[in-house]
Amino acid sequence: MRALPAIRAELERLGADFRVVETSSAGHARKEASAAAKSGEPVAALGGDGLVGTLAGVMCGTGVALAILPGGRGNDLARVLGIPTDPAAAARVAVEGDERAIDIADADGATYVGIASCGFDSDANKIANEAKLVRGNLVYFYAGLRTLVAWKHASFEVSIDGERHPMRGYGVAVANSKAYGGGMYLVPQAELDDGLLDVMLITESPKLDFLRGMGKVFKGTHVDDPNVTFVRGADIEIAADRPFTVYADGDPIADLPVKIQAARQVLRVVVPAS
Repeated sequence: MRALPAIRAELERLGADFRVVETSSAGHARKEASAAAKSGEPVAALGGDGLVGTLAGVMCGTGVALAILPGGRGNDLARVLGIPTDPAAAARVAVEGDERAIDIADADGATYVGIASCGFDSDANKIANEAKLVRGNLVYFYAGLRTLVAWKHASFEVSIDGERHPMRGYGVAVANSKAYGGGMYLVPQAELDDGLLDVMLITESPKLDFLRGMGKVFKGTHVDDPNVTFVRGADIEIAADRPFTVYADGDPIADLPVKIQAARQVLRVVVPAS
C-alpha cells in the first residue's frame, strides 16, 4: 500500500514496537488479528472499512484495541471517529491515542461497523465495486446515477424488535455509524456506542426527488424528507419481494432475508487523544 512507507517511518520515529503482516484474504486477516489479540498484541488495520468490519468479528470481546490506519476508498469509520487520513498522523494516533469502546453489528454471522443497506444500494454498490474508470468518492455518485436510471421499486418486509414495518420503495439501511460511501452522512443521528441500530426506510417517490435527496446526503440534510423514516432497534429482520445482496462497509456480507443484531460496546478502537 502507498501509505505503508510513511506509516512505517512514523512508527520508527516514535520508537514503537511493531511488525507488518501482509494479508492475502479476509480470512487470513482475521486469523492474524485473532492470533495477535490472543497474545495481547494491539492490532492495527491498514485498509478500508471492509477490513475494519471483518476484523471486528474476531477483535470484539477480547479487550485488545484495534487501531485504524485509513487506506481504503471510503474510510468512513475513521472519519466518524476523527482519525486523520494522513498516514503519519494516523500512525501517531495509533501509538498515542485513547481507547474507546464501540458497538458492532452482526448480519447472519458477518460483522460490520458502519451501515448495511439493501435495495437500491445493492445495485449501486455492485456498480461502484466494478467501476474502473471512475476514481475516488465520485464513484459512489456515479454508481447512484447509473442505478437510478434502471431502478424499479421493491416491496420490503422489515421487523424492528418484533414490530413490522412493511414498505415499498428504494430500500433499507441499518446503521451502526453515521456515514458510508466516502462521506455520505446517511444516518447522521446514529451513535457508535448506544447499543442500538438506526434503521432508515426509503419509501417510493419520483426519481427526480430521490436524485435531489442524493445530493443532500453528503451533509445529512435529507433527514426531513417525507419519504424517509427512521426507527431504532437492536434486532432487525429484512426480506423483500426480489433478491438483494446486503452490502456493508463497502462489501457484500449477506443476502435477503437477513437478521441483523447490535452488540453494545464490544470493540475497543484507538481514537485521537482527548
